[in-house]
Amino acid sequence: MVLQQLGGSISRALQQMSNATIIDEKVLNECLNEITRALLQSDVQFKLVRDMQTNIKKIVNLDDLAAGHNKRRIIQQAVFNELCKILDPGKPSFTPKKGKPSVVMFVGLQGSGKTTTCTKYAFHHQKKGWKPALVCADTFRAGAFDQLKQNATKAKIPFYGSYMESDPVKIAEEGVERFKKENCDLIIVDTSGRHKQEAALFEEMRQVSEATKPDLVIFVMDSSIGQAAFDQAQAFKQSVAVGAVIITKMDGHAKGGGALSAVAATKSPVIFIGTGEHMDEFEVFDVKPFVSRLLGMGDLSGFMDKIQEVVPMDQQPELLQKLSEGNFTLRIMYEQFQNILKMGPIGQVFSMLPGFSSELMPKGREKESQAKIKRYMTMMDSMTNEELDSSNPKLMNESRMMRIARGSGRQIRDVMEMMEEYKRLAKIWSKMKGLKIPKKGDMSALSRNMNAQHMSKVLPPQMLKQIGGMGGLQTLMKQMGSTKDMMGMFGGGDK
Repeated sequence: MVLQQLGGSISRALQQMSNATIIDEKVLNECLNEITRALLQSDVQFKLVRDMQTNIKKIVNLDDLAAGHNKRRIIQQAVFNELCKILDPGKPSFTPKKGKPSVVMFVGLQGSGKTTTCTKYAFHHQKKGWKPALVCADTFRAGAFDQLKQNATKAKIPFYGSYMESDPVKIAEEGVERFKKENCDLIIVDTSGRHKQEAALFEEMRQVSEATKPDLVIFVMDSSIGQAAFDQAQAFKQSVAVGAVIITKMDGHAKGGGALSAVAATKSPVIFIGTGEHMDEFEVFDVKPFVSRLLGMGDLSGFMDKIQEVVPMDQQPELLQKLSEGNFTLRIMYEQFQNILKMGPIGQVFSMLPGFSSELMPKGREKESQAKIKRYMTMMDSMTNEELDSSNPKLMNESRMMRIARGSGRQIRDVMEMMEEYKRLAKIWSKMKGLKIPKKGDMSALSRNMNAQHMSKVLPPQMLKQIGGMGGLQTLMKQMGSTKDMMGMFGGGDK
């Protein structure tokens, strides 16, 4: 994923500092130099990096810190806060309201994925109950209307455009007027891609903006743009009132630091990030969880939200009951595999767990893991109800395994490998026995009721150590119910 190299470098610098016996000026400078180098290599603008380093040094004045202060924690927190500050201008963007027509205009560089992002933005709001519509005011690029038409048809979103009219201002005006009459409450205008050298296209963008009077102008930013990002973003900001940023192609291998610079240039918040080509590979952007995941500190609230999205409300009490009983069957394993596949890319989901850096799941391995889950599910499709509902692994004798292998077109060793995986997961599941079930039976309440003792049994020892042992885990558990403040990822609780 974009920025995973940056996150890995910063995490290593902080880890090396934590391993030092005494935190003095030399250790702090080495750590900050390492972080600075990582940011510059990732194409973050030099001035931003220099300001960040100066601010951290001001906050972490080792001479003024009294004995007994946890210097490591203070430095970690300062790095976390400064990274958040780069990505968060401190002002919220315009939020459309249901039932009231809002016009959102998309602007951006050529090839940034603007047209696809328009549809993703519309699709996201459609799922939440809005009535979106798309207007194609891009008459500059051949095939732009065809692309928007295809995407909108697939997502069942109304659209407007013209093959005959060449004036984008007229198209935008007519489209917005039409969809206002049709009571659409989110009208999205897609404009031509441009860069700061094209004065004529910038003038056209201003005219479209004046004609449609958008409530929000979104700047779409390709994460791979590099050092040019700051100047380009600033040029857009000077022409139209950019109110928010969407960063695309976050699933690639680009350095991605330029995207951080663009946020600073427009002084506008990032509201979404595109994590793939498909319609649902589009995430709401929240600064603290994002930085937390970037530094390998996880985002447990996001993880719980993901689970709530894929496990229907009516199934949650049943799942929690099974969890507290500690009986793990192959059918439960099958259902959980289904849920994992619904949650999106495995690497993305894993990066929400503390101690899991996104570097730990390279692109190839992620596909391999997903293929393995699908392979296991195919084998389980060849099982009888008795086999699926039994929690006794001894039931699976050799003749049963041979029948399953034949039925699923696999080798017997594949079935044996799946059974080993089942036994491993059953062992973890059994450690959750006795978990206190929340009255409502919902996942968010589970995150508050689950105690550190239960979690410490389930987490691998390496991960537990990286979190900071039982103390760090207890602080994390306090944070699990909160979607707003992820400072606990740095053990920011009471000492």
